[in-house]
Amino acid sequence: MLRSMFTAANTMNALQQRLDTISHNIANSNTVGFQRREASFAELLAQQVDRLPNDEAPRQTPTGVRYGNGAGLASTMLVTAQGPLVETGRALDFAFTATNQWFRVRTVDGSGAAAIGYTRAGNFSLTPMNGQLALTTSDGLFVLDETNAPIVLPANTHDVQLSPTGTLTAIDANGAAVARVNLGVTAIRRPQLLEAQGDNVFTLPAVPGASEELNGGLRNQIRIKQGALEQANVDLGEELVGLMTTSRAYQLNARAISISEQMLGLINNVRSS
Repeated sequence: MLRSMFTAANTMNALQQRLDTISHNIANSNTVGFQRREASFAELLAQQVDRLPNDEAPRQTPTGVRYGNGAGLASTMLVTAQGPLVETGRALDFAFTATNQWFRVRTVDGSGAAAIGYTRAGNFSLTPMNGQLALTTSDGLFVLDETNAPIVLPANTHDVQLSPTGTLTAIDANGAAVARVNLGVTAIRRPQLLEAQGDNVFTLPAVPGASEELNGGLRNQIRIKQGALEQANVDLGEELVGLMTTSRAYQLNARAISISEQMLGLINNVRSS
């Protein structure tokens, strides 16, 4: 009975983690540029019992009994599928129309040191800074250019225009171009290495081949649309179905623990009598 309780408890722990992942996806279904996660499971180590000397039954499987220990959460994979685009008409709203392309921003790593972050959220703003205008994210992080320097535009910038390959042009009130800068864009080749830093920003460890900065001739690969935002790639219907099935599986394993406990009680009563 204890084995059945341990197996059910292990599986409940994995199911709880999947529920947490689904809840996180649902909570961010309206977050611009959010990339959902998907939980996957793996069987825990099993025990093979071969002490069956009188086992003469014909079988297609190896002799003995294989005792499982339930399931465990193998990983929570980041799903980088393209989210739906919504037209906003706002000049500082940028959306990628290609997967695995990310804006570079200035952030901090786990130790508090300055680091390069990556985000798909393109709802930017112009923030006054030392008599100029800095391009920032909705959370105040500096947006970086192709040299990984913060993008700063003249104070007389009245409007901005963005080319499909990420060249930002600042326009004054007379319609003249007063500055031109290339947005820092990175192609993430191994998105599963991205580490969440919060506020829809990720960092990437220094692993060869994990990313490629789209500078120079590679900028022709960039696909950005101005006046639009990429919404979260979360399908609420799919997430709710996953929520219901996971909850039912959780209830089933909780019931297994309850029944095992009742059977242990019956055994104890028989012994005491």
